[in-house]
Amino acid sequence: MTSPIKISAATVNQTPLDWSGNLDRIIRAVKEAKSEKAEILCLPELAITGYGSEDLFLSYWFPQKALSQLSKLIPECKGITVAVGLPIRVQDKVYNTVAVIENAELKGFVAKQFMAIDGVHYEFRWFTPWKANEVIQVEFEGKSFPLGDLTFHHKGIHYGFEICEDAWRGNERPGYRLKDRKVDLIFNPSASHFAMGKSQLRVELIEESSKIFDCYYCYANLLGNEAGRMIFDGEIMLGKSGVVISRNELLSFQDFQVRSFYLKPEVQNLQPVISKEKEFAQAASLALFDYLRKSKSKGFVLSLSGGADSSTIAILVSEMVKRGIKDLGLLLFCQKAGIPLPPKEITEPEKYLVGKLLTTAYQGTKNSSDDTFNSAKSLAESIGATFYQWTIDEEVKTYTEKIEQAIGRKLTWEQDDITLQNIQARSRSPIIWMLANINNALLLSTSNRSEGDVGYATMDGDTSGSISPIAAVDKFFILQWLSWAEKNLDQPGLKWVNSLQPTAELRPLERTQTDEKDLMPYSVILEIEKLAIRDRRSPMDIYLILNEELKLESSLLKEYIKKFFRLWSRNQWKRERLAPSFHLDEFNVDPKTWYRFPILSGGFTEELEQLDQI
Repeated sequence: MTSPIKISAATVNQTPLDWSGNLDRIIRAVKEAKSEKAEILCLPELAITGYGSEDLFLSYWFPQKALSQLSKLIPECKGITVAVGLPIRVQDKVYNTVAVIENAELKGFVAKQFMAIDGVHYEFRWFTPWKANEVIQVEFEGKSFPLGDLTFHHKGIHYGFEICEDAWRGNERPGYRLKDRKVDLIFNPSASHFAMGKSQLRVELIEESSKIFDCYYCYANLLGNEAGRMIFDGEIMLGKSGVVISRNELLSFQDFQVRSFYLKPEVQNLQPVISKEKEFAQAASLALFDYLRKSKSKGFVLSLSGGADSSTIAILVSEMVKRGIKDLGLLLFCQKAGIPLPPKEITEPEKYLVGKLLTTAYQGTKNSSDDTFNSAKSLAESIGATFYQWTIDEEVKTYTEKIEQAIGRKLTWEQDDITLQNIQARSRSPIIWMLANINNALLLSTSNRSEGDVGYATMDGDTSGSISPIAAVDKFFILQWLSWAEKNLDQPGLKWVNSLQPTAELRPLERTQTDEKDLMPYSVILEIEKLAIRDRRSPMDIYLILNEELKLESSLLKEYIKKFFRLWSRNQWKRERLAPSFHLDEFNVDPKTWYRFPILSGGFTEELEQLDQI
């Protein structure tokens, strides 16, 4: 390699079918890279269309439209080399490619060789993997260009590509062949979904890749809640000789970020890998902001019970405003959120804007406690949310009396426990939906992943909502996070909720209902869930593993495992109907994105009977 040159990587917050917006963000990133005197710019995977375009990739017109956008981009690339992702259809096959443009001239397309097919990814449905070492010619605007396993030269630099999943395939990955071809630089344009703790794995990948391939390794990921569920953290990294020498701050509220660096092994302003608690706050708040503005909604409505789940969501909206203002500035935040600036006399603009964007309501019954009311009210006041309160006893009484008259008997807690609980949760739904409709706002559902596991949620009650922000996060984490947030996010309004034991408050107070009494300890649910859902272990495997790891009586552990699998099996229909949720952890239970399970099944009957035989 000759004298050092400057390269850039950019992250962009894209939206499927927002053709002009997507192109504008790419062009602005190109202009910024040029202003920083970069000679090569790498943009993320499928940056022109957005990664989350789903079955649009299968159509004939969609890849053609992506090519028309490429033709608009090419003239903007004078004086710089730009690599940008888009789908290419060749006859009946679609390829996930990176177009390389050098000084406003297209040079060719690199095709992705390995498809991501695990967890939230479904790439084999849309794309065909490219074969190593193969190159074909394709027509574009009346000329022929190479497509396939290509490398390129710039001045004295030889560079190639691994596209996202390509880099995660061990000894099969293209990087080994690129090393044999003696490249100096590998770009990795990615659409790698956010999950808590995943950034550290990427750091290790870039360190290892730059070392074993003996080259510079440059990584560029997409940014934001692109299409509703997956979040991209916008990570940019440059590695050399086993060391990450540059890394940006993640989860920005900006439309795009550009990070530039000279190809010389000097460590630049590294951003540390942050805790899972902080990652959760940053990712969920960005996802809420993107969902709000991309859905063109006017705010959020939340049934604030005073419990852990709804309190978590209220804090995330507060953090959305706080982080958004810090990242964008007050004016741009308000413009992107579609709300007016606070009046000049307002001394606490963050709280004022939370009040404009978040409306909450405490919907009490005779079974509700003063503790949860005080928790909800003090939290709403502390963050500035609009707060209403009313009771739903009248509605519950009306429904109950109607059904009693119809069936000719009184309902009792001894005979009709679930029915009497559910009608309270369902009676809250119509009026909170009214408030959301009045405000043209998104109704936030409060279900968490642990409840999704075992169906501990009332369908059309606490599951009602437009978006379910914490449905992919377990309750054990939420309880720990709330204690962390009280101190580390300066949220004193969480003092009340952190002093309470989680309860649905649907039975009479004298029955002392708690979630864990109804179910099992949330810490145990988490351990069973990780083995059953994440690792796909059998009930017997789980028993043998947890019997060694947990300090529980064997008989009690068996009962917990049986209860989990029985409740899991009979409640798949609920998971099928949950509102869309953000993917935030290493796995989730959403059948549309991560874990499919039959709605009707034998319910692990034989597998659970085996537990009684040991």
